[in-house]
Amino acid sequence: MFDNLQLAREGPIALVTINRPQVLNALNGQTLSELARAMDDLRQDAAVRVVIVTGSGEKAFVAGADISELASLTPAQAQEHALLGQRVFDSIERMGKPVIAAINGFALGGGCELAMACTLRVAADTARLGQPEINLGISPGFAGTQRLSRLVGKGAALDLLLTGRHVTADEALRLGLVNRVVPAADLMTTVRTLAGDLAAKAPLATRYILDAVHRGSDVPFAEGAFLEASLFGLAFSTADMREGTRAFLDKRKPAFKGE
Repeated sequence: MFDNLQLAREGPIALVTINRPQVLNALNGQTLSELARAMDDLRQDAAVRVVIVTGSGEKAFVAGADISELASLTPAQAQEHALLGQRVFDSIERMGKPVIAAINGFALGGGCELAMACTLRVAADTARLGQPEINLGISPGFAGTQRLSRLVGKGAALDLLLTGRHVTADEALRLGLVNRVVPAADLMTTVRTLAGDLAAKAPLATRYILDAVHRGSDVPFAEGAFLEASLFGLAFSTADMREGTRAFLDKRKPAFKGE
């Protein structure tokens, strides 16, 4: 189905691997389009509850955009390319299912922007992250300025954006850019375990939480709180809510069906 991606399903977990190791998994237009198609398929597949995104090989998650492609773009084409990347990453952020970035190496430029669009980020201790676009005489295009400042704060974001420096996985953890750091040899085992834990949660409640956080962050507090209350009420119409509360009272693990 894809030239630049590998897609595998492991029960309720889907694994998407950016597969261009010869260019450190750099993102070109074709890869972005394939990623959009893959994520759309996974969004509609009710059997898939969690998605893992990673890069092939041991060196890179995604080392950035494909510079050989960027170098030939006109200003109008560059804007359209940025808007394509933003649409793809927005669809990942808003897909209604947890998406975990397994950051196995360099996550720079577009790679860091892809990781930030994911729900959670788990980094190998060998990973390096950053937004080095300024060193090419350009600025981020896939919403890196927006997501980075929301994740780490304005001051830290400006430091990374204006210097273009790379940060280690440990510094990324201190900044709040990643959620966890693990030894490189344990990365995929850790991520699969986390994905399994998330896949066992109530799918509808998961979707409501993601919706409340993402939509709520774009509106005033009172509006976000009202959205939360509305979703809280909606959860009480689900079979999963009845299963979850009954399982708690019965002192057993719930079996959620997404209904």
